[in-house]
Amino acid sequence: MEKKINITEIVCTRISHDLIGNIGAFANALELMEDDDIDFMTEIKSTLNFSSTVLMSRLKFFRMVFGLNNANLENADTVHNISQNYVKSLNPHHPIEIDISPIDGQPDLNRVIMLAVMLCGDIIVKGGKITIKADSKQITANAISQFPLAQNKISEINNIINGAFPENSSQLAQYAYVFYLQEMGATLRTDDNNGFTLYIG
Repeated sequence: MEKKINITEIVCTRISHDLIGNIGAFANALELMEDDDIDFMTEIKSTLNFSSTVLMSRLKFFRMVFGLNNANLENADTVHNISQNYVKSLNPHHPIEIDISPIDGQPDLNRVIMLAVMLCGDIIVKGGKITIKADSKQITANAISQFPLAQNKISEINNIINGAFPENSSQLAQYAYVFYLQEMGATLRTDDNNGFTLYIG
């Protein structure tokens, strides 16, 4: 029996998961600030600054990737900058570098590039580089790191592409970008070098 997928539930669960930790940290810092404890003020300010930066970076990214048509998707520089800020929010202690090629005036293509950034960011564990090249018909993406990549996630991505889904719905939500790509009519093929080719249309 074919598993019925509710893309809205999957996307909402993934977004909530990626925001809730920093929302909690922000709320805790505000609570400490209300106690007016001078000894913790430096730590409180640092937490508020970090959490607000992460939340803004991720919200801007998710709005462009999963939201209604956004004029910012037309602008290659904006797509690049928001994607760069997103990967900076993933693991500040192990930074990820990006080399992507969004195209002015190509919002659909640029959205797929951003989904590829999200996908690659998920499989890089301890820093590395995401390289994404695009033309009008396909996008090639590659994740490189001196540390082992998340092979379990790569395996699950392959399973989902081939129609085999995790039983746990929360695990399913981790891969919202794959279902969203399929919903958009894109197809995805992985290779043995941690690369991904996305075919458009």
